Formats: sequence, C-alpha cells, structure tokens
Amino acid sequence: MASRRKPPTATRKKSAALTLSTGATLDRTATKIIRQGLLDFNKAMIGPQRFRRLWVVARDTSGRVQAGLLAASYWHWLYVEWLWVDEAWRRRATGSQLLRRAEQIARRRGCVGVFLDTFSFQAPDFYRKQGYKKFGRLAGLPPGHARIWFHKAL
Repeated sequence: MASRRKPPTATRKKSAALTLSTGATLDRTATKIIRQGLLDFNKAMIGPQRFRRLWVVARDTSGRVQAGLLAASYWHWLYVEWLWVDEAWRRRATGSQLLRRAEQIARRRGCVGVFLDTFSFQAPDFYRKQGYKKFGRLAGLPPGHARIWFHKAL
C-alpha cells in the first residue's frame, strides 16, 4: 500500500480573481489541464492508477453485436460501466457470461474486486444472483426509481 504523500504544491502566485465559465463543452486544452491536474494529484496521494479499458462483446453468427460490457480496471478494482444484452438474448445466461469473462480478466489483472451501479428498473436482482452485494442506494434518481451500487470481492 502506498504511503500518503503531500499533494503537489502550486508554483504560481495566487491571482486576485478568477473568472468562472459554464457550458456543455470545453476546449481540449482546458480539458487536458483539468484531467491531468486530477491525475497528478491522485498519483501523488496513492500512486499510479494503471487504468486499462476492457470490452467484452457477444456477437451472433452473422457478426451482429447482441450484448456487451464496458469496464475499466484501476487501483486493483474493476469498474463495470455498461452491461447491455439485446432483448432476444436475455434470460439465456448472456449477461452472466459477459460478467464472468470480465471477472476472469480482472483477476488476471490483479484486481481484488468489481464494482458497478444500476438503476432499480434495470438489473439489481441480476447482480445479486451473480454474488454482488449492495453498498449504496440513491432514491429518486431518476424520479420514481433509484440508483444502486454493488460490489463483489474476487
């Protein structure tokens, strides 16, 4: 486990004022500065994240995508961002196969666990059946439903 380090100190003088801006988009240079600033801070505090993407995709015999999972491993955990299965392939263990394959790869990458989130109208029961434990719930997101977070030790 990495020891805690002091965050990087700023080398510039404090300015007298800042101008705030808002919008739905941001130029590449500003995006890069903000992203790199956060990555540098995190690395100084706990070490490199070793971020790696993972796609697991299921295609039918014609090559058409019928299901897929997008995840990323970092700091010895796998985060499942998306898991989707076409209606025709649901309740046929397709989602279970995608998740198992991602878990196998996560173990090979040295991950100690998997975490993900879903909505109450999506698949909370599916994840429970796969051995995932609920660790958070935000009622009212979206209205009338809830966002639920799950994790599983590997």
